[in-house]
Amino acid sequence: MLDTIKNILGFGPKVDFLQLVKEGAVILDVRTKSEFDSGHIRGAINISVDQLRNSLAKLKDKNQPIITCCASGMRSASAKAILSSCGYKNVYNGGGWRALQDKL
Repeated sequence: MLDTIKNILGFGPKVDFLQLVKEGAVILDVRTKSEFDSGHIRGAINISVDQLRNSLAKLKDKNQPIITCCASGMRSASAKAILSSCGYKNVYNGGGWRALQDKL
């Protein structure tokens, strides 16, 4: 049970986010539009976490790796759980967007 919670929150096994991006991962920033507009990772797409379930058509390939990010990692953890529950197979919580950007 604890391992499941760690994985949902992004504290599971170490992930090579740079390699995932090189392999075609989508960076999904789940902050609000105004937060996204104030700064984001180049190439990221923005779907706020509260609109995610209604915007799944923008994420067509359920097997493509998706890295979620937000301001601190909490909303990105929620987004990861939503996507996983909707059948997306390769979803990773990248945490806060600035920390993720430093890893890329």
